[in-house]
Amino acid sequence: MANRRKNPRKVEKETDWQERVVQIRRVSKVVKGGKKLSFRAIVVVGNERGQVGVGVGKAADVIGAVRKGVADGKKHLIDVPITKSNSIPHPTFGEGGAARVMIRPAAPGTGVIAGGSVRTVLELAGVRNVLAKQLGSSNPLNNARAALEALAALRTFQEVAEEREIPIENLYSK
Repeated sequence: MANRRKNPRKVEKETDWQERVVQIRRVSKVVKGGKKLSFRAIVVVGNERGQVGVGVGKAADVIGAVRKGVADGKKHLIDVPITKSNSIPHPTFGEGGAARVMIRPAAPGTGVIAGGSVRTVLELAGVRNVLAKQLGSSNPLNNARAALEALAALRTFQEVAEEREIPIENLYSK
């Protein structure tokens, strides 16, 4: 019989992921016999090394909703460029629904200055020094998605230089 053990690298990769539940909400659907209750879980998944995702899961029980949220979060991962000072390369802005999020790099030692689900997204992305502000809606799902959009818009100096087809040294010179 063939060896059915899992690949040790894959097992190691699975244990690298951290997940944090941002919100669990009891929702209901009106059906013929009354109200059918279920749970919606908003989960942020990240490896604290530049990958993060936000997922939503809905199920009849909380554990099932969280499990589905984690799976959804892993499907929607983004890569975040992190500088040597554990910050982001440049200020950025993101929108999710009516929520708007502004994220700015900060000096080493500042920490993560952000609130709510934006803080969770930034921490699980591995960003250590950053300033963020939620503008507009206070909905945790929309704010998490706005933060994800803002982080997805980040570009490194190398990417900008390649896009403009110029040497990276020319970006710094005036």
